[in-house]
Amino acid sequence: MSERTVTPARRRGLADEVADSVREAIFDGTYPPGAQLREVELSRALEVSRGPVREALLRLEREGLVRTAWHRGACVVELTPDDVVELDSLRGALEGLAVRLVADRADEHGLAEIDTAAEAMGRAADAHAMVRADIAFHDAVYRAAGHQRLREAWDAIRSQAHLFLLTRVGLDADVTHLPAEHRELAAALRAGDTDRATHLFAEHRAHAFAVLTDGHTATASPDPAPRESEQDDVRRARRG
Repeated sequence: MSERTVTPARRRGLADEVADSVREAIFDGTYPPGAQLREVELSRALEVSRGPVREALLRLEREGLVRTAWHRGACVVELTPDDVVELDSLRGALEGLAVRLVADRADEHGLAEIDTAAEAMGRAADAHAMVRADIAFHDAVYRAAGHQRLREAWDAIRSQAHLFLLTRVGLDADVTHLPAEHRELAAALRAGDTDRATHLFAEHRAHAFAVLTDGHTATASPDPAPRESEQDDVRRARRG
């Protein structure tokens, strides 16, 4: 009987590099929500063949950043009100657990990373940099939670959450309050005040939800048991 073997791991390929480049171009506003991503143009700009570009776009589609339609090709996702409701409810469920774990048991290293990420927001040069810093802050929270599967679940929606925040930038939302808000979040975690931290993180998320859903209609289900203010946001979104 022949020996069983595993396939040797491949080195990081060209498609990974193309995906990184396109992802960064989405996140820095070069390709805003709704922008078309044409294989020919991307291959020319990145000086690669169309094969790696096609594979990269498929990876970004799996991340929820790109949608492909037969008559339009690939384009950057535009979040619908239903997308926002679903993303918000899932993020809320994950974040609620992360916040409780950090407040209950995070070590000094994890808390210091959260503090550093909060302070970095004050040095953001523009709104897009602020969004990057916001995501980095939440990355630090999930690392500090010390729950591998929870962190993997966050990684699965991380790019969509980034796009969620970029949509706020596209709506010209005021983000000047974010550095102070995140310092307050970090302080509540460091104090081990689970109730206050949970409340502050929920308020932080509810504000973004309200900005994106005001004046639109959403039909997707929110959290199983959202706070009263979040229920009001959802009702307003559904009424349009």
